[in-house]
Amino acid sequence: MVMLELIDILVLLLLATTAVAVARIRNLWAAVMFTGIYSFLGAAWMLILDAPDVAFTEAAVGAGISTVLLLSTLALTSREEKPIKKFPILPLIVVVVTGATLVYGTLDMPHVGDPTSPVHTRMEPSFIEKSDHDMHGELPNVVTAVLASYRGYDTLGETTVIFTAGIAVLLILRRPGKLSVASSNRSQPEESDG
Repeated sequence: MVMLELIDILVLLLLATTAVAVARIRNLWAAVMFTGIYSFLGAAWMLILDAPDVAFTEAAVGAGISTVLLLSTLALTSREEKPIKKFPILPLIVVVVTGATLVYGTLDMPHVGDPTSPVHTRMEPSFIEKSDHDMHGELPNVVTAVLASYRGYDTLGETTVIFTAGIAVLLILRRPGKLSVASSNRSQPEESDG
């Protein structure tokens, strides 16, 4: 038990350190790499919490697709962040209002571990009975059983949508260099001698 707690603390420290590094780095390419590392650490954290489905999604979307999209965007822009001439007040206001709204939304939630919370009092017993029989005891918990088996087609559909969106964004962000030269030659009217 002590070893697992040490791993938890180590992963949380690495997550915090990586987040600070992303915020402080001025080289955008390095910042993108650190966001990919942050996503992999987040996936490891979800795996430690016995949520392999969430860990897989975080690794695929956060570290995979997001990193590719950010690198594609960097290919179209500069690698260095431009210096800020004055303190940007509008982004600060947006972040503070969004954060306050999120905190306000959590005020009526039950406390962690509260035995009278709805998640502990309204569990459908058939989930536990059916998942144990259907999964033959191979999956570690009921949530994973529901997501891996009962919602398998739903998860496949979500993965297909994310993959399609990623391909669409990559096609939009591609460089039009050779294409625009050929199309501009075709669009110009031919000059007549007369």
